[in-house]
Amino acid sequence: MSSNSDNTTTLAENKVLILYLLNLINGEIRQDNLFKIITSINNINYFYFKQVLTDLIDSNLVGTYTKEEEPVIKITSEGKNAYILTKDVLPGILKLKADNIFAKEFPTIKEESSVIAEFIPKNENEYIIKCKIVESNETIFEVKTFAGSRDRAKRIVDNWNQNATTIYPQILNLLLQDI
Repeated sequence: MSSNSDNTTTLAENKVLILYLLNLINGEIRQDNLFKIITSINNINYFYFKQVLTDLIDSNLVGTYTKEEEPVIKITSEGKNAYILTKDVLPGILKLKADNIFAKEFPTIKEESSVIAEFIPKNENEYIIKCKIVESNETIFEVKTFAGSRDRAKRIVDNWNQNATTIYPQILNLLLQDI
């Protein structure tokens, strides 16, 4: 019997932990980025995380929608109320750990998601490549191009991911030149 009540306690703690973090973020975050933070705090596996998150979404405590073609989540007003009512479920030591990890991880996650590159195959010889810079969840720069091979597409994506801070100003300067 105790293991079942422990599981219920853990489930409740993890739900409150997610609400706690989403309340701290006070904006939207990509699910995979939230998972990175949660797993650093509480070492839960991805499927369990998705189950807990789905419960929160089904209960309308967390909202989910697509922004810039990426699925993002955000605490709802019902979620904020539920968090206020249940925050005592979160052990102090877990809250302290969450605060420390959040302070360390969140700025790098915000930074990390600011350079985005992906390629989508149209067929075996054509790839669409999208390269973006996102700041505060707004796309400030986006370029879409084609490549004639997977290798070329991958080179463009890798180059953008490693050198966007150099490439972006160069493209901007070219666009501003009087030719």
